[in-house]
Amino acid sequence: MSKQVLGVLCSGRGTDLQSIIDAIGRGEVAATIAVVLADKPDAYALTRAEKAGIKAVCIDRKQFDGRQPFEEALIAALDEAGVTLVVLAGFMRILTPYFVRHYAGRIMNIHPALLPSFPGAHAHRDVLAYGVKVSGCTVHFVDEGTDSGPIILQAAVPVLDDDTEETLGARVLEQEHIIYPKAIQLYCEGRLKVEGRHVRILSAKQ
Repeated sequence: MSKQVLGVLCSGRGTDLQSIIDAIGRGEVAATIAVVLADKPDAYALTRAEKAGIKAVCIDRKQFDGRQPFEEALIAALDEAGVTLVVLAGFMRILTPYFVRHYAGRIMNIHPALLPSFPGAHAHRDVLAYGVKVSGCTVHFVDEGTDSGPIILQAAVPVLDDDTEETLGARVLEQEHIIYPKAIQLYCEGRLKVEGRHVRILSAKQ
């Protein structure tokens, strides 16, 4: 099986990106990262990519008149790099159906809650406000909705009585760094089969 070529989209610190870079370096993910794209020039993810010798490009959303021209620029950069799997790692833009259809079945995202509960940009705040006892993170394929695609892997994290958004977020992030590389490797091995809303993980022998 040919090695998957990843294109990673980021908006901020890039800690999930770093976990993927490190997992590839340890031989745990059989893929290469061809390009890292950020929608903000000050995103530290760009620096992480450069330090790892990965092509890093800022495609600043503010420089485009509308969402489609911005997404056309993203697609052009990803296609030029030969990307076979798009990985969203803290990318804080909602992608339109135009983008999603271009890479149908080939976009992954990680969300800092146990979907379908608490979708959106303020998961930790919403978790604490609701008073649930367990939160976590979810890796899913991206569809045309918001945080609504088929779920690949999840990890649970207890919510403590004295948690803040920061303390809960830090514990969830630890699990993100474990399950996101695992999900990417399952994809690389051809072991993810989507059946409607369900993602079946095939055994390594199939």
